[in-house]
Amino acid sequence: MHLSQITPSLFASLGLADASDQINCGASPNGRELLFLVDGLGADAVEKFSSYIPTLSSLIRHGAVRTSFPSTTATSLATLTTGVNPGTHGMLGYTVQVPRSGGRILNALKWDERVDPINWQPVPTLFERAVAENINVTHVAAKRYENSGFTRAVFRGANYKGANVAADLIAETKAALQKTPSFVYLYVNDLDAAGHSDGVGSDKWLAALSMIDQMFSNLMKEMPHGTRIWLTSDHGMVNASEKIIIGQDNPLLEGVAVIGGEPRARHLYLSPENDSNAARGELAGRWKEFLGSKATVLTREEVVATDLFGSQMSDDALDRVGEVIAIAQGGVVLLDPERSEKEGAMVGHHGGDSEIETQVGLLTTTLS
Repeated sequence: MHLSQITPSLFASLGLADASDQINCGASPNGRELLFLVDGLGADAVEKFSSYIPTLSSLIRHGAVRTSFPSTTATSLATLTTGVNPGTHGMLGYTVQVPRSGGRILNALKWDERVDPINWQPVPTLFERAVAENINVTHVAAKRYENSGFTRAVFRGANYKGANVAADLIAETKAALQKTPSFVYLYVNDLDAAGHSDGVGSDKWLAALSMIDQMFSNLMKEMPHGTRIWLTSDHGMVNASEKIIIGQDNPLLEGVAVIGGEPRARHLYLSPENDSNAARGELAGRWKEFLGSKATVLTREEVVATDLFGSQMSDDALDRVGEVIAIAQGGVVLLDPERSEKEGAMVGHHGGDSEIETQVGLLTTTLS
C-alpha cells in the first residue's frame, strides 16, 4: 500500500465520483471519515514502543504503507492530499532550489512569499475535488499553519480550523463531523518535534507518544457514533550516529553551488554555467568515492531512470530536482556547512529511503 492511495480511497468511500478505492476500505459506514496524521510515527516505532500506546495498539491494522521519497513531511503530505507522486505534484523535499532564482532555496514548510503556492503545486487536492461534490472537508491543526504557503499549496479546499491544545483539536474535529458526508484531516506534530530535538526513544519522545495515545483515547470518546477513524503518518525517524559536514575535511563541496534537501536526503545543485552531464557524473563520482556505502548517490538522469520520485516527472519537477541526489544510509547525516550547528544539534532525522523512515502504518476503528 502506498501513501498516495489513502486519501483517494477514503473520499471514494464518501462517494467522490472520480476517486477509486485503492486500499479496500469499502463504503463509509456512516458518512463520517476522520484521518488522524501523527507526524513522525513510523511503523517500526508503533511495534517497538507498543507498551506506551495501549489505545493505538488496540486498533485494527489495515496494512503497511510506504511513503514517497524523500520521507519528509512536505513531500509526504502533498502525496497524501493529491493522491499522486512527487514527480507529478513537484514537492520534492524539505528545501529545493527555486529554478532561475540565482540559487534561492525554498523551504517548503516555511515558504517564500515570492513563490505562488498554486503555481508551485498545481495538482488539485482531494479536498478541492470533494468540496466541489458537496462533501464537507475540514482541516484541523495548529493555528500557526492556517495561512502558510505550504497549507495553500497542499491543503487548499478544506475549511481550516486552528487549535493549539488537544482538547480544542478534539472539539473542532467533533464539530466538523456533525454533518454528513464529512471528512476531517487532523494533524499533530509533537512526536516529530520531540524526535528531532531529543531522539526516538528519549524521555521527551516517549512522553509525546503517550500524550498522543491519550489524545486518541479521548478522541474516540468524543466523536459521533459511526465515525470511522484512520491513523497514519508521513514518515518514521532514525537517530543520527555519524555526522558528516559537507566540505569539512572532505571533497564533497567541490563543484557544488547550492545544497538543498535535508541531512538524510540531499539535493546538490551545480551552477548553470558549470552544469553538464559530465559535471554531474564527476560530482556523483566524488561523492560515491568518499562516502561508499554511507550514501546512495544518483545523478539526475539516474533519478529519472529509477523512478525515485515516481514513474512520471513533470517539467517543473525536473527543473527543481538536484543535479545529484545523495541519500544517507545507516545512521549517517550529511550536514550543510552553513547550517551544521543547527542540523547537527538534531538527534532524530528522516528523509532517507530506509525501511524505518519509509514504512508507516494505517490503523483504523469504527465507533459503535
